[in-house]
Amino acid sequence: MSRFDRRGFLRTATAGAAGAALAGAAPTPASPARAATARPGGARTAATFRWLGTSGWRVDAGSSTLLVDPYVTRFDTGLAAGAFRPTTALTVDAEAVGRHAGTPKVVLVTHAHWDHFNDVPHIATSTGARVVGTATTCNLALAFDVEKNLLSPVKGGEVLDFGDYVVEVVASLHSRNADYSMVFPGVRLTRPERKPENISELPEGDTLAFQVTVRGGPSVFFMGGSDFVERNLTGLAPDVAMIPTTSSSSTYDYVPRLLRALDMPRVVVPVHWDNFEVELRNPPQADEKSRKSLAEFVAAVRRVSPGTKVVIPDYLTPHTFG
Repeated sequence: MSRFDRRGFLRTATAGAAGAALAGAAPTPASPARAATARPGGARTAATFRWLGTSGWRVDAGSSTLLVDPYVTRFDTGLAAGAFRPTTALTVDAEAVGRHAGTPKVVLVTHAHWDHFNDVPHIATSTGARVVGTATTCNLALAFDVEKNLLSPVKGGEVLDFGDYVVEVVASLHSRNADYSMVFPGVRLTRPERKPENISELPEGDTLAFQVTVRGGPSVFFMGGSDFVERNLTGLAPDVAMIPTTSSSSTYDYVPRLLRALDMPRVVVPVHWDNFEVELRNPPQADEKSRKSLAEFVAAVRRVSPGTKVVIPDYLTPHTFG
């Protein structure tokens, strides 16, 4: 993760209808969740998607609530001000979490940095939600006294049926900063001897992406970092992709390669561009450089996939993708 000001803010941007596939391209394996979630007679599960800021989402599908990278505590680390403090103490705003998280059955965690993981142990211990993430995520959760039977370590390739929706786990990559590195790299292959106390004690721990396919509804791809393994995306072809804006120029041809690998989703929702160190309140805040970054991201989507609609989300606003 690099400096906050890599993110941007733009209120609206749209383009036309669905893009065409490359002529003569060899067929690729279809997402297994497509068949698994089809319902006879066209029956559909109602689903709404609410942005929790950063790369966080609340998904209400049928009778189930699912969270992805929920981080609503949003404490100050000095990052946005250019005075980053790696020893910033971890804290949870239980009132804010309770107000926005609902009662989830499952929490998907892309990686273990604080702006993705911080609120997860509290959510799991207070609601009994299942945590799906890397070995590092699960070992850190154990250190926060999350019960072992609530933890589902995954690596990528798993296809998990949760009733109202199916989750495909995708091995992915974290964003690279201008030095071709990231803040707090590393893994935790065993439970830490004590509970982590500051943000530097939450390493990246490998990164995942998730495709959530609602029964009879849309397939939605969630990323937590602006890099990916191109070959791992073959056949996913999501209807909607929640994509972090670029954090630096270190990742080659990020937007074009990603959109092509995902078969040009009909909707793209840029995420992880907001200032996640201030209260979760609309309109989302971001600085000038971040706004420019998002504008460049939207322009790249329009250029590469003119049939893709770009939706710039507000916090906590219900979206439906039919």
